[in-house]
Amino acid sequence: METALGTETGQVRPAPTLEMVAALAGVSRATVSRVVNGSTSVAPELVHSVEQAVRTLNYVPNRAARTLASRRTYTITLLVPESTSKVFADPFFATVVEGVAKYLNSTDYMLNMVTSSEANPGKTQRYLMGGNVDGVLVVSHHSGDHSWEHLSDALPIVFAGRPLLNAADSYYVEVDNEEGALAAAERLIATGRQNIATIAGPQDMPPGVDRLAGWRAGLHRAGLNDALVEYGDFTVASGAVAMERLLARGKPVDGVFAANDQMAAGAHAVILKHGLRIPEDIALVGFDDDQFATGVEPALTTVHHPIAELGEKMARMLVELIEGRATERVCRLPTSLVVRESA
Repeated sequence: METALGTETGQVRPAPTLEMVAALAGVSRATVSRVVNGSTSVAPELVHSVEQAVRTLNYVPNRAARTLASRRTYTITLLVPESTSKVFADPFFATVVEGVAKYLNSTDYMLNMVTSSEANPGKTQRYLMGGNVDGVLVVSHHSGDHSWEHLSDALPIVFAGRPLLNAADSYYVEVDNEEGALAAAERLIATGRQNIATIAGPQDMPPGVDRLAGWRAGLHRAGLNDALVEYGDFTVASGAVAMERLLARGKPVDGVFAANDQMAAGAHAVILKHGLRIPEDIALVGFDDDQFATGVEPALTTVHHPIAELGEKMARMLVELIEGRATERVCRLPTSLVVRESA
């Protein structure tokens, strides 16, 4: 009787080899190699024979040998220069991973994820540049980060959002943050708001910069004052603190655009805590259209951010770079306004 390891005498059944697949399929070893490596130069009937032999023998290609032959690891790293606690608290990152995985499922590439503290950026750089990966996706980057500094000299790299430094030489996928924020401001203006504030994101990150610029453009077009600005770090707690500061100014506020839904949720709680009504006293608009937008009552009007599509486009662009195929340098995705009860 056979066991999982072989026979009951204790002999281990040898793992099927490329040569065994070739013998069963009646083709050369080179033909089997081309088929398992995805070559399109093999006749369809031979591909069928090889695939049938692979299934019959339960053959698994030797990844180490394949790496040596191709000089690829077939591994991609998603680099997030943020604390682990922030990454796992923010649904944005999970949705990006969902989009990346969707594209990579149709390829031979595996995905790993590195969260990097700027306290030790050299450790991350040594790993990424040590021959462990074929390319890097960088998400939630700041202009002062060093974990990905000079990576493009050694590896293909694609950013989520343009880097604030060296954007002209970088490959990136971004949402149209400025246009989305402009739509948010125009929505508040269309509901009759005159004293419109913003809770802006960090100004060392592209979304923070661009969403503030879009909000200002909307107010300027309407001839409204743009002095009501407070800043957060895209967390719920920072949105609450910023809203407290806006109310403490003692100036009229009848509309607020928060640069993401988490900060909008923090502001939402503070507005209600002060006995104010949403949207009757203060209308509120967020950005992202994630679970925070629908997890409050009244639900948030927000700007829909196609986050999963962003991850998918980033993965496609990176694989094309790794494999030397033509790809665009910049991909910009549109946003859309989702109107709910808060505005």
